[in-house]
Amino acid sequence: MKQLLVDYLPFEITANAVNESIAKNSGKLIVTGILQRAEAKNQNGRIYPKDTLVREAKKYTDTFIKQHRALGELDHPESSVVNLQNASHNITEMGWSGDNLIGTVEVLGTPAGNILKELFKAGIKLGISSRGLGSVETVAEDDGGKGDVPAQEVQPDFELIAFDFVSNPSTQGAFMFPMKESVNKERAPELCDVYCKTESIISDIISGV
Repeated sequence: MKQLLVDYLPFEITANAVNESIAKNSGKLIVTGILQRAEAKNQNGRIYPKDTLVREAKKYTDTFIKQHRALGELDHPESSVVNLQNASHNITEMGWSGDNLIGTVEVLGTPAGNILKELFKAGIKLGISSRGLGSVETVAEDDGGKGDVPAQEVQPDFELIAFDFVSNPSTQGAFMFPMKESVNKERAPELCDVYCKTESIISDIISGV
């Protein structure tokens, strides 16, 4: 049975790169990074077969990117539909580098896009998250007695919906340029300054400061 599958990658970008992009693109922020990774077990325990991701990336390119409507949201919705009111960015290009699916992302001038832009400018750690519908099957693996998360292989019925920017990435090795991935949803004391800074930026944008 299909379910909503959400998986995260760190998406890192330096403040200097953000400023250079804005200057180069007449005020627009355009960034490039890893959107998804094939054949690697992520921290949710899921493995995406490359042939499945290749198929879905091609379909997504033909159906959404080429029609200039590859929109994504800021923060992770629990829906299989992209909410236009929350759209923050548009993916303009995708391609493969080994098992990494690389994408070019244009941050939009929408309310959510402006928040995303300011978070990037402030060096806030964000992640890119794939959203799709599909089923999974547990696959046998030897974890050496470490008690690792059981591996679940995403099945061929997977359908890619969108890529969203989020604050809690969990897949190994893919923030868009600066972040460390984390699956811990608790606000650790040492990370409080990051969350507080994020909330302060959002509050300032909403209040027009």
